[in-house]
Amino acid sequence: MKRKLAIIVSLILALAMLVSGCGGGKKSGDTAKKILRTNNSSEPGSLDPALAQGTHESWILDHIFEGLMKRDENGKIVPGMAKEYKLADDNVTYTFKLRDDIKWSNGDPVTAEDFEYSWKRALDPEMASTYAYQFFYIKNGEAYNSGKASRDDVAVKALDDKTLEVVLEQPAPYFLELTAFYSLFPVNQKVVEANPDWAKDPSTYVSNGPFQLKTWEHKAKIIVEKNPNYYDASKIKLDGIEFSILEDENTAWQKYQGGEYDFLSPLPQAVVAQLNAEKNKELVIGSDLSTYYYNFNTKVKPFNNVKVRQALSMAIDRKTIVDKIAQGGQKPAEGVVCFDIPDENGKDFRDVSGNLIKEDLVGAKKLLEEGLKEEGMTIADMNKFSILYNTSEGHKKIAQAIQEMWRNNLGIEVQLENVEFQVKLDREKAGDYFVSRAGWVGDYVDPMTFMDLFVTDGPYNDSGFSNAEYDKLIETAKSTADQKVRFESMRAAEKILMENMPIAPIYHYTKPYAQKPYVTGVSKVVNRDPSFIYADINK
Repeated sequence: MKRKLAIIVSLILALAMLVSGCGGGKKSGDTAKKILRTNNSSEPGSLDPALAQGTHESWILDHIFEGLMKRDENGKIVPGMAKEYKLADDNVTYTFKLRDDIKWSNGDPVTAEDFEYSWKRALDPEMASTYAYQFFYIKNGEAYNSGKASRDDVAVKALDDKTLEVVLEQPAPYFLELTAFYSLFPVNQKVVEANPDWAKDPSTYVSNGPFQLKTWEHKAKIIVEKNPNYYDASKIKLDGIEFSILEDENTAWQKYQGGEYDFLSPLPQAVVAQLNAEKNKELVIGSDLSTYYYNFNTKVKPFNNVKVRQALSMAIDRKTIVDKIAQGGQKPAEGVVCFDIPDENGKDFRDVSGNLIKEDLVGAKKLLEEGLKEEGMTIADMNKFSILYNTSEGHKKIAQAIQEMWRNNLGIEVQLENVEFQVKLDREKAGDYFVSRAGWVGDYVDPMTFMDLFVTDGPYNDSGFSNAEYDKLIETAKSTADQKVRFESMRAAEKILMENMPIAPIYHYTKPYAQKPYVTGVSKVVNRDPSFIYADINK
């Protein structure tokens, strides 16, 4: 009897487990949902498009917002929130017609007024947006930002709910691509005006892209989920994306190996080398429109002296860094502008401009001695300076290599200092550093995306470089529709920049990442992080 009772109880328990397992399908549906897991590396400083300033923010923003134009599955610029556009014969007046079926994640319609409001908001001097300069292409945009014109003077205007007119200062062949850049994403005017802190909490966060913000556990993780109000939701296969926030690349790699991540970027440099040597199919080395460089704080002695800056740059062996440390197919830097950008004749701008970087140990020693003498300093004085870099095994190894090169080649002993990425950015803006690790990913495919960084008082000119001739050449390049004049001006400007060496370009990036075999549809274009908008998981 007891045996029969035990059998009955076992059957009941088994049945209960079966029922709860099936019935929990929706409850435990989270495990069945397609959630792509990856790592974002650094805590975002802000997820407000007007205030974001780095890839640690843009990777998230690119998935939860959409601009007038967007990138399709193949990375091509196509209409996004706009269904069509027209460029007038004057080559500066754009008229965008918005789609009829576009909504914010809270259900509000996306309007042309939202775009007008958002762009003028980013230009507002009180907003203090570091990317405000990307709106200077708009007529009176810079004048408004500098207090020389009113908000109403800015030539972006909603003609009605679905029509936006934009007039530029002069023709900008890359403007359409720029409207797909995160700083030009719209925000919901009603939401922002009602709550200035709307972007700090997922419960008040409103966006218009394929995904929407669900969770933000600071310095731990960010989760975005599919936005049911997105007009193209039927093409979105993922239910969500989970971005961990973990700075240590080695720990992140261990999590990828352990199956906790489906995708990982960046990868430890040693891992890239190993996977590359093994021809591991999970390694993808994508191209990247970016340059890795070191800033010199030109406002601080002796880095104010061009000879000192030239010497430090000339004493760096870039090929060794690329071959022995970075090991991801990078190319030694030949200037600040990277490869794969066409010039006026369709040739590679970098190839035509040539290699503007000199490496000469004998010349470096001579220049350093001369420069220090001019500043009343000695070699020993250099030992009190440091290289600032954000926490990353890769940045650390490169900094250690350059530290050793300067020790062996120049007899100086600089220190190393690592901080969180956002702290590094803040200190660079405040001029609180001597030499700092930096990098730039092009916002659009044109040399200007690198060149206008270094104009006097430019928001990303962290070196403090100022050169009137350089500024004039950039102004010429921005104000002409003559492509020959435009490119010749940029080539001349880059030459001036590399002669003055306020930055020392190290290498031109690639984008190595690891992707599990069951992940498909990840797209990678030269100037953006990998996109999961059209990705899928098929385990």
